[in-house]
Amino acid sequence: MKYVRQFLLILAITFLGEILKAIIPLQIPAGIYGLLLLLILLMTGVIKLSQVKETADFLIEIMPIMFIPAAVGLLDTWDVLQPVWIKLMIITLISTVLVMGVSGLVTQFVMRKGGKKDEGVR
Repeated sequence: MKYVRQFLLILAITFLGEILKAIIPLQIPAGIYGLLLLLILLMTGVIKLSQVKETADFLIEIMPIMFIPAAVGLLDTWDVLQPVWIKLMIITLISTVLVMGVSGLVTQFVMRKGGKKDEGVR
């Protein structure tokens, strides 16, 4: 029953993200609104991590399965992608390396700042 309750809570927040998407006239996906809403609720303590943790962990574990329909959709549009697939691969490779590099630098920066703050507390 705990998992059903957690899933319904995540589903309700996702639904609120859909409502925000309909109300706010920005080109932001509803899922982003839902994630931001969940982040705000977790950060403010309105929702405790223990109220969604197990179901969120499960959803993260099965996330790769969710990419299968997108991959099949790419196969269906091969005739459109065929003329530009080399360009797409180059762009994908460059953007992946850039995202990995920037993510690593940001993580190092945050770890250094967090470490200095902890050292000052002692």
